Amino acid sequence: MQMMTWDVLLEMEPEEDDDEDGDIVLGNLEQTIVPTFGNLESQHNFRTPETAEFNGKSDALYFNDGQRRIDFVLVYEDERRKETNKKGSNVKQRRKRQAYESNLICDGLKLEATRSVVDDKLVFVKVHAPWEVLCTYAEIMHIKLPLKPNDLKTRSSAFSNFNWFTKFFQVDENIIKPEQEFFTAPFEKNRMNDFYIQDRDTFFNPATRSRIVYFILSRVSYEVKDNVKKFGINRLVNSGIYKAAFPLHDCHFSWPSQDVSCPNERYLLYREWAHPRSFYKKQPLDLIRKYYGEKIGIYFAWLGYYTKMLLLAAVVGVACFLYGYINQDNCTWSKEVCDPRIGGEIIMCPQCDKGCPFWRLNITCESSKKLCIFDSFGTLVFAVFMGIWVTLFLEFWKRRQAELEYEWDTVELQQEEQPRPEYEARCTHVVINEITQEEERIPFTAFGKCIRMTVCASAVLFWVLLIIASVIGIIVYRLSVFIVFYAKLPKASNTTDPIQKYLTPQTATTITASIISFIIIVILNMMYEKVAIMITNFELPRTQTDYENSLTMKMFLFQFVNYYSSCFYIAFFKGKFVGYPGDPVYWLGKYRNEECDPGGCLFELTTQLTIIMGGKSIWNNILEVVFPWVMNICRLYFTASSTEKKTPRWEQDYHLQLMGKLGLFYEYLEMIIQFGFVTLFVASFPLAPLLALVNNILEIRVDAWKMTTQYRRMVPEKAQDIGAWQPIMQGIAILAVVTNAMIIAFTSDMIPRLVYYWSFSVPPYGNHTDYTMKGYINNTLSIFNTSDFTERSRENLDSDLGDHTTCRYRDFRYPPGHPQQYKHNIYYWHVIAAKLAFIIVMEYCSFLLTF
Repeated sequence: MQMMTWDVLLEMEPEEDDDEDGDIVLGNLEQTIVPTFGNLESQHNFRTPETAEFNGKSDALYFNDGQRRIDFVLVYEDERRKETNKKGSNVKQRRKRQAYESNLICDGLKLEATRSVVDDKLVFVKVHAPWEVLCTYAEIMHIKLPLKPNDLKTRSSAFSNFNWFTKFFQVDENIIKPEQEFFTAPFEKNRMNDFYIQDRDTFFNPATRSRIVYFILSRVSYEVKDNVKKFGINRLVNSGIYKAAFPLHDCHFSWPSQDVSCPNERYLLYREWAHPRSFYKKQPLDLIRKYYGEKIGIYFAWLGYYTKMLLLAAVVGVACFLYGYINQDNCTWSKEVCDPRIGGEIIMCPQCDKGCPFWRLNITCESSKKLCIFDSFGTLVFAVFMGIWVTLFLEFWKRRQAELEYEWDTVELQQEEQPRPEYEARCTHVVINEITQEEERIPFTAFGKCIRMTVCASAVLFWVLLIIASVIGIIVYRLSVFIVFYAKLPKASNTTDPIQKYLTPQTATTITASIISFIIIVILNMMYEKVAIMITNFELPRTQTDYENSLTMKMFLFQFVNYYSSCFYIAFFKGKFVGYPGDPVYWLGKYRNEECDPGGCLFELTTQLTIIMGGKSIWNNILEVVFPWVMNICRLYFTASSTEKKTPRWEQDYHLQLMGKLGLFYEYLEMIIQFGFVTLFVASFPLAPLLALVNNILEIRVDAWKMTTQYRRMVPEKAQDIGAWQPIMQGIAILAVVTNAMIIAFTSDMIPRLVYYWSFSVPPYGNHTDYTMKGYINNTLSIFNTSDFTERSRENLDSDLGDHTTCRYRDFRYPPGHPQQYKHNIYYWHVIAAKLAFIIVMEYCSFLLTF
């Protein structure tokens, strides 16, 4: 094969005297090199729509000769037919494109160009990899291919006796036939006779062919500048030289292809997987893996397994919720709050210095009733159960993942993975490998790597601190707006008033702060995504797996702080450091720390979780479903409304949305954030697994629908497991045991109530003579003498003092007149000891059961 050096290629100047009528001069595609760049399209066997062999078969997957399969499609816009023509820029773009396509031909690929049926400015370059090219690169990429059919017996299912029942959920094998299993080995050209080659056209399936062609496209150069090669289709697309590059879908999703040789895999996937009527069926994972590659297949396998395990958690969570709901009428302490003779007679101290009046305890009646549902013994049981569930899920998933590694032949994938082309291009430093004692190229020295890591870590730390600053801003908002709500909301204790009954100042503050927090989360996410990608690109990881793992850790660290910080504040900080009315604690010397509702902050945490989980689910569905659907409708309307001609498959696919290289990454991230909500704070919201289950059932089908109908076909990629998401989930599982134990101990009132219940006839705990919760509310509210208010508080309270000489506040302190007045009493320290003991016992029991 004749070769041309880069110096010769780049010294050639493109001719500027293109044909005046804009027609493309036909050339011979099969030539191995183009001697001149006189005309951009002269390297292609270009045919106009009038003379092309496209005969209306919209699902044609071959060149015009009907023999060579289209493995990839490149799309660009003909500069000569643009209305606004920037001559200098267009010449450079044409020159780079010509050099790139010339080098593709030098590498053995076949190219054929055709003009768009709808928009004659668009040119589609169809790429075909001949047999020799496929064999050469299959060996370079260590692709495993069939040696002989697998004649070993497959193991029988443990649920074979229930086939009559499980068959209802299975995919019909008459429609999607099971894949034949083979023994495989990395391909070697000199051992070609050992491989199971019955037909050269089908030995490499379409997914493998596209993967090989993309490997070539990503590494072919198009320019040398300052001794640095510029290469790869991704850079050409990003710079606008090409508008798109993608493999083809095999048919339309709504109907099978007219070509009898087409496997119609896209149509089968839509019918049996993505269609809404198939929501109850198991996923055809083997066909998903065959069509989209192992990387997407392992994602849907994990999502399906996670959803299946959520069913058990949802059932137990609903049972615990119903237990609390049924027993809420037996909640003694809530009855005391609502009783006009008890809660109605208790005057509570103001919760702020300005604008907050004295208030009666019974105005929190409705919130105390709701709190009885979530703050019950069932919640304690459910928290322990979820600590066991999350470990079972992770361990069983490891087993399922190992099965898929064996079935999909990805056990030795890590050894096969090739360096990223961006990494290879920067390998300019030569060092001696300490183990092999051979020379090897690396992108930068150890010192340079240290500098890069320091810069990247500093950037991540800066953005994490930015999130913490936004959380502090939300806290300041809560502290300041609480005063406004106290002044604006009705102060009457009439329980028939719906506003007074349901919208207390605490509730109004919580709802508005949660909504603002969610909006800030969304905005910061949009900003940080771009920053995280820039930081990871600067790090220059060696392989695609290393790249995705590095990006995963950065994004999750950010998302963890972004999504969970407000929940951690409510659960573990709000109302914990408020002092007492005579000596309140101030933020920044100005804002008085906000207090929890007399029933605790648990219900507020539940509200926060509901708003963030619900808002996140709705927002993601809008982005994932409505946005691509509307974009595709608009794109088709503006491009196809003026013609009634049938468009070929490559043009139909071009008008679909691009999922992007990190599209699957965001799907994982969405589910892992949800996994955190389900496990970390489940003690405050036992219905979280149910909401996650419903969301995931929809998520599986929505993701399937958009991949099969709204997005271009992605380049198939190999994957051995779910990558860095596995250790992230393990870390969340360990943290979940700690957070749920602390929520029950410090956020809910479970432990103080248990101490009171089991310690009757003991003076510090009350004077009840039996196991009862009567008198609990009065026992947990300390007394404060209004004459002991500070000057700062008194100057805003003089008009409200009236006849009030004392008021109550939520704490365990000695009353006024006691030798140790306003100091924590012995009951407080016993409750603290009980809380710490509970945390230790729950954590060690959970870890013992799980490990």
